[in-house]
Amino acid sequence: MELWQEMLRQSVDSAKDLVERFGFDTETAEKLNKLFHIRINPYYLSLIRYPNDPIWRQCIPDAIELQDEKAPEDPLNEEADSPVPSITHRYPDRVLFLITSQCSMYCRFCTRKRKVSDSTKINAKFIQRGLEYIAAHPEIRDVIISGGDPLMVTDYALEKVLAGLREIPHVEIIRLGTKMPCVLPQRITTKLCRMLKKYHPLYVNTHFNHPWECTPEAERACNMLADVGIPVGNQAVLMKGVNDSADVMLELHRKLLKMRVRPYYIYQADLTKGTNHFRTPVRVGLEIMDKLRGHTSGLAIPYYVIDAPGGGGKIPLLPQYVLGRNGKDILLRNYKYEIYTYPDVEDATVEQHPVERKYMRKHQNGRRKSVSVPNSAEGTEEKVLVEQAPVGQVVK
Repeated sequence: MELWQEMLRQSVDSAKDLVERFGFDTETAEKLNKLFHIRINPYYLSLIRYPNDPIWRQCIPDAIELQDEKAPEDPLNEEADSPVPSITHRYPDRVLFLITSQCSMYCRFCTRKRKVSDSTKINAKFIQRGLEYIAAHPEIRDVIISGGDPLMVTDYALEKVLAGLREIPHVEIIRLGTKMPCVLPQRITTKLCRMLKKYHPLYVNTHFNHPWECTPEAERACNMLADVGIPVGNQAVLMKGVNDSADVMLELHRKLLKMRVRPYYIYQADLTKGTNHFRTPVRVGLEIMDKLRGHTSGLAIPYYVIDAPGGGGKIPLLPQYVLGRNGKDILLRNYKYEIYTYPDVEDATVEQHPVERKYMRKHQNGRRKSVSVPNSAEGTEEKVLVEQAPVGQVVK
């Protein structure tokens, strides 16, 4: 048995453990464990510094979870895009491929609680059907292996899946979605990395949410993956009381870059049953992004996205940098809130493509707004009227 497997056996994983180690009353502990199973491995447990700190909030259940009855269990409507039980096919050229329901630590904010920790939801038969589905759809060029956590399976079992995918000619890219470098970095072994190296191009997306998770053990794990040519990206979730400040996010992303991990996404927390106490206003995410841009390297700035409820997919959100137009000029503001003009290029000879016409914003009911624009020649400011199209409208 490998070290990571032995550590899993020592996890906090029952209502009884909550009662004995954290002082929960028995009834509440049993209800919480039934709502979403508990598993906290010893490594991640060791990162807690005090009760209700950012690490605690991610892994220790909270009675408030029991009060959240109205939110959906499948907020992203993955089941509707699931042609076979192990596959979510939402985007044209890529699929999500679930190969296990197990994780080394069950995050209390998990968006896939309906499947994670339930061993009946994913099995060998479903995995084989997933491979067959991918093979039968030549438009699929990118496969994201997830779960649960795909590194919860043995090296042998994982290699069977990777080898099966590499036998499919149209699969160009394979990605592993794993939280192991963060929550159980001991899982990243020399043997595992040697095996993964055989299946390039291979990418890893991992999941750090707070700077305290960027430990020497985590850095070693990420470096091992990078050393065998696997680019590592990070997908954080914005959560109240965990990382909902620009200072925390800035520290996290700077530390990740030092660990050779590229910040990729900040997710707005999903509307999942039992997790809504983590949600922040979208305004908070936009303010964080505004305070990152210009204050650190562009390498440290991820996309801020909402995974649209009902299966709309990831929608990126940005602070307002384009203020409007002044005639042919575009009005922009930088991270210091200084305003600049950029002379746009017009080409009336190019006919607009039908698809562009379909999705172009309507301007008929646009608003006009007065904006102060620096006049560099005279060192003064002047007011100009700027056309603003209603956001979100499309031509039918």
